[in-house]
Amino acid sequence: MSNAVFHIIFAIFIAEIIREFIRRKKFPIMYVFIAGLAGILPDLDVVAFWILYFFGFTIEQVHRTFTHTLFLPMIFLIFAGISWKFKNKSLGRHHLKLHTIFLMIALGSFIHLILDAIIVGNIMPFYPFFKLTVGLNLVTYLPYALQQIALPCSDAGIFILWLVWLEYKHKISDFI
Repeated sequence: MSNAVFHIIFAIFIAEIIREFIRRKKFPIMYVFIAGLAGILPDLDVVAFWILYFFGFTIEQVHRTFTHTLFLPMIFLIFAGISWKFKNKSLGRHHLKLHTIFLMIALGSFIHLILDAIIVGNIMPFYPFFKLTVGLNLVTYLPYALQQIALPCSDAGIFILWLVWLEYKHKISDFI
């Protein structure tokens, strides 16, 4: 798996690009934040492993099973569809729409699955119905010494790119 920082910031970056194409007043920054948090959602199975470990489960039996399937983003897409009938209602002071919140959660969790499948390892998109695995596992094409530092370096790299983006688009140095 990619590291948590990479999952979160990559989801934020994609949501921010979407925000750039939609008028900002219709797409508050909180949606970007929600997509970023959802970028780590499939790794909640690691939290479950901490508990299941004491009952004899291994990380392989828990991680990348149920939460790393296409069913997770699909559930939130279904919730978005169901909540569409409340599209005129706003939530909180940011005037968020419930269906858009669910869409951002679906987006963040889907981005997580794509990153896991491309960068490190495989996912089983239809587990437990089919044990078909999908993934490029690009890190394994690096020399062994670079494989060990690829993920921490990718975390650092995307974090730096994100800070540069924030300065360029939002002038965060004005707040320092």
